[in-house]
Amino acid sequence: MPDLAFRIESAAVVPFAASPTLGFALRVTNRPAHEVIHTVVLRCQVQLDVARRPYSAAEQDRLRDLFGESDRWQTTVRSMLWTHVSASVPGFVGERTIELTVPCTFDFNIAATKYFYGLDDGDVPITFLFSGSVFYENDAGTLQVTPIPWDREAPYRLPVRTWRAVIDQYYPNVAWLALERDAFDRLYRYKQDRGLPTWEQAVLEATRA
Repeated sequence: MPDLAFRIESAAVVPFAASPTLGFALRVTNRPAHEVIHTVVLRCQVQLDVARRPYSAAEQDRLRDLFGESDRWQTTVRSMLWTHVSASVPGFVGERTIELTVPCTFDFNIAATKYFYGLDDGDVPITFLFSGSVFYENDAGTLQVTPIPWDREAPYRLPVRTWRAVIDQYYPNVAWLALERDAFDRLYRYKQDRGLPTWEQAVLEATRA
């Protein structure tokens, strides 16, 4: 029966995706090594282990929206869900490396975006938690299926600069902010009434008022 182990070896920007995406090199290793794996259907929960890194005073100030004042961080800073992803691992014997793609939204209504944006540098500890099914060939040559145990996981430390690189590639010098319709309508009227040519000028002028 398959006994899979998972390891994240690297992370890089996926250059031509439809939206900002990071590709994680995921190595899947099976024991016994001679067993024929036909395919692995993976589900993965990606968690940010935010309590496992230090924060500068400037970072603590920017992250107040998520965790509150720094004197409360002992109770408010907990692991944070980043996203759920899925993947299919083609057949292999012994081990196989695939690219596990993780989308990176720049929506500031999402907690993970606020978190990454609030960091200066360094690494973010991440845990990939795996589940799914393994289709394999037993000693008699019969196709079998077995679930992946819930205790399978892989830690990784993602450099903050890698997250910034994917955002900068897709949204150079741009930030996205979603507004409720009534707030947008008020800003739109403000822009029209003053004859302002760009949204940037409307926001800057409105915030100076």
